Amino acid sequence: MLLPCLACDATFRPDEYFSACSDYDRALDLVSWTCPRCGNRDDLRVLPGELGFGYPSGGRFDVHDRVRVPGLRRRRGDMRLDITLDRSIWHVPTRRPACFAGRPPAAPARRT
Repeated sequence: MLLPCLACDATFRPDEYFSACSDYDRALDLVSWTCPRCGNRDDLRVLPGELGFGYPSGGRFDVHDRVRVPGLRRRRGDMRLDITLDRSIWHVPTRRPACFAGRPPAAPARRT
């Protein structure tokens, strides 16, 4: 099975594809992925049997495109997302808040 980059149409074996996942945002339930070929960054949701591509919007993640991946499974943990396909497992670490990454926390949103 080959998995696509929606930006450059390159395809990758699952190990190469899921190894390019950099972090998991548990609040929005999305994974950040960077294409090894073109460098495009995408956000995606790992769903049972498919990948959902989309955009964060209004505090949630809206899936616009879906790619079927038979046998794909996921398990959410406190500190990571585990992606399983066939007998392989990839662990995507949870995105750390800015205050833990050596940066000051973002200013709170203001109501207008």
